[in-house]
Amino acid sequence: MGKVAEIVLQMKSNPHNVRFADLCMVCDYYFGTARQKGSSHRIYKTPWQGDPRINIQNDKGKAKAYQVKQVLKAIEILEVNYGAEK
Repeated sequence: MGKVAEIVLQMKSNPHNVRFADLCMVCDYYFGTARQKGSSHRIYKTPWQGDPRINIQNDKGKAKAYQVKQVLKAIEILEVNYGAEK
């Protein structure tokens, strides 16, 4: 199992304890390079408009749990609607 797949499993089992760097790695893998990453936020482009938006924020080295859940939902939409299972 690859590193990204392991992180996604960890995110699903405990979204409250995910490192920001790990979440960035997952987002880079599924959504490409962030279009903004100069501040505390990283914003990723998705092939659809509207929610869930991919906007993640560094909170003292950890990712915010609600943003982890949004990323998981976006990955699910990507896999179901766009056949982008990686």
